[in-house]
Amino acid sequence: MSGFAPDHPGAEVRVSPNFGPRRDGQRPDMIILHYTGMASGHAAEERLCDPESEVSSHYLVHEDGRIVQMVRESDRAWHAGKSSWRGVNDINSCSVGIEIVNPGHELGYAPFPERQIEAVIALCRGIVERHRVPPVQVLAHSDVAPGRKVDPGEKFPWQSLFEAGVGHLVEPSPISSGPCLGEGDSGPDVEKLQSMLALYGYGVEITGAYDAQTRIVVEAFQRHFRPRRVDGIADGSTFRTLERLLASVAQDLE
Repeated sequence: MSGFAPDHPGAEVRVSPNFGPRRDGQRPDMIILHYTGMASGHAAEERLCDPESEVSSHYLVHEDGRIVQMVRESDRAWHAGKSSWRGVNDINSCSVGIEIVNPGHELGYAPFPERQIEAVIALCRGIVERHRVPPVQVLAHSDVAPGRKVDPGEKFPWQSLFEAGVGHLVEPSPISSGPCLGEGDSGPDVEKLQSMLALYGYGVEITGAYDAQTRIVVEAFQRHFRPRRVDGIADGSTFRTLERLLASVAQDLE
């Protein structure tokens, strides 16, 4: 493929060779947001277009708001890796991937510039309209690959996206002292927590035992929905925030 017309108006096109057809005729109904985790946007763009890297994304959003499209939305980009959501394991075949330039946790994690976020919002709104992506399917890479990935991280301004009509959010419940669950605990309260996380979409096994995987999933949940404290401990704030998210989903379906 030598080139294509961009799906998003105003996007530059730089074709990545790393793509293929969406499997089984699937269409995108998810948006997965990433950070690049590299020293510069140029380095990230080069890697996403390098055939030897075997990774790509539909879009790259630079810090100045410039948007580069590398794979057509109709095609399958290689951005999510091993991941799952609501029982779906081939996330690449049912999602549009957006890489957001940011050095990430290992290279001096920085706030996301306002201009960049404005571009991300505009891009997401267009994708949502074109593919009817529901709010609950606008997700972090860390949501679909907890433990393996932590991007775009706790500094990502999900609230700004939500206020612009992108994604699903509730105001996080206040953090306060009180009973909490952590690794090593077990019983019906742990089973309830795991069930609620799984109902929302996270890949967690319902065992009634608060194991390492449960802690990792709770961290992923907190990173997106309760970013003030990301510690993998299911305190009252975590429980209440999750309960209210589920209640909000139920209201949307009524």
